[in-house]
Amino acid sequence: MSRDELIKKMAEAAGITQKAAALALNAMLDGITQSLKKEEKVSLVGFGSFNVAHRKARNGINPKTKKPLKIPARKVPVFKPGKQLKEAVKAGKKK
Repeated sequence: MSRDELIKKMAEAAGITQKAAALALNAMLDGITQSLKKEEKVSLVGFGSFNVAHRKARNGINPKTKKPLKIPARKVPVFKPGKQLKEAVKAGKKK
């Protein structure tokens, strides 16, 4: 599903305009992004949680040249699905 399709679905479900749905989606995504920048955890009960993981620096190999290289430490966003989301996806797989 694309962003535009999600906005249309939100607008239909909430009985609002697509413009209002786009504003709501952008506000939600911005709120999650700002919280993760501050390394705060964002929990949406039943859906899942977003947080920041710290990856340590490590050694790697360039696949083209086979030369070793250093991969720097970094922070990455992580999403952990909630129980309801896991169950909904699992139930969707059944034929």
